Amino acid sequence: MADVPSPQNTPFGALQGLRMIELGQLIAGPFCGQLMADHGAEVIKVEPPEVGDAMRNWGRNKPVWWPVVARNKKSITLNLRLEEGQEILKDLIKDADFLLENFRAGTMEKWGLGYEDLAKINPRLIMIRVTGFGQTGPYAKRAGYGVIGEAMGGMRNLAGDPSTPPSRVGLSIGDSLAATYATVGALMALHRREITGKGQVIDSSIYESVLAMMESTVPEYTEAGFIRERTGSILPEVAPSNVYPATDGDVLIAANQDSVFKRLTEAMGRPELADDARYNSHMARGKHQKELDDLIADWTKGFSAAELLTMMEKAGVPAGKIYKAPDMLTDPHYQAREAIVPVAHPDFPNLKMQNTFPKLSETPGEIRWAGPGLGAHNDEVYGSLLGKTADDLAALKAKGVI
Repeated sequence: MADVPSPQNTPFGALQGLRMIELGQLIAGPFCGQLMADHGAEVIKVEPPEVGDAMRNWGRNKPVWWPVVARNKKSITLNLRLEEGQEILKDLIKDADFLLENFRAGTMEKWGLGYEDLAKINPRLIMIRVTGFGQTGPYAKRAGYGVIGEAMGGMRNLAGDPSTPPSRVGLSIGDSLAATYATVGALMALHRREITGKGQVIDSSIYESVLAMMESTVPEYTEAGFIRERTGSILPEVAPSNVYPATDGDVLIAANQDSVFKRLTEAMGRPELADDARYNSHMARGKHQKELDDLIADWTKGFSAAELLTMMEKAGVPAGKIYKAPDMLTDPHYQAREAIVPVAHPDFPNLKMQNTFPKLSETPGEIRWAGPGLGAHNDEVYGSLLGKTADDLAALKAKGVI
């Protein structure tokens, strides 16, 4: 385990005192590093010299994704394709708790950096491996992006309206799920290491991370011969739970539980609907889903969104608007919980981003800095951890190693 930083240097985070070396790029691996760094782990991000992680250039209109996904991390440059670079990585591994990588399966072994090699250097090392298809199986060495994993895992087929081809969610959800499961696995392995003193490998694939979220879709087929398909804005036979029109937009109302539906009918001034044979049970409402949605929509379209939300809150019926970024920034609940916070950045004076999550009562996470410049921590990491001098670093840079 890395030396525990003093409270003055790191006054936060349940993972302080742990060190991660992060390899790879884009999202599937680095989001795991972001989660760990958010909660106090020292995450040393290894990037190729000169070019860095491709995420440095991502973002709509401005490259503002890097400040989020690399926040709280230290950036060093290192050419892992060179033998000298591989040896330097091994030196960094000696005192690391985690190594995170999301290269195509077999890449680390090709460089002599497979788990068996690294475990000889540091048997306590936990190696976190995030790929499209996992480390084993006939697809293991295929290139795998999040969209492919989302499709193979079953999510893409369920996204969108049945009248259109399968949609994507609009986010890199497969990558983020794989990174989240990688984080969960790493913390499980950390607990096990406290018992055995030994590390292990976390094998998190994108397609299986998506599959893990697929609820009962598989047994629905094996036991009942039913295959779920796209259903648009509803879950079939779960009613009422839909998007309904207001005079100035749309509002989500979810009142599919018997007692909640009764409260909705009272708010509508139609309490008799709760006793109507077509709507008086979950099964009955499911069978008459469309006519019930049409009935509610005829009522909601006479009110503004604000009026509907006020009535639903008073009646104890779950409801809400469909938020975009401007709504999030002005919402008082977001503000009260500091769900979005400003972060200082030399190039983006108005930079705001989602705060650390989940919230821990005793050791909360914190955003200490936005994603750093390429190689910003070379002197610190190579100097303090490996004892290299300025002349050493200059020589390594001249050879293209860092």
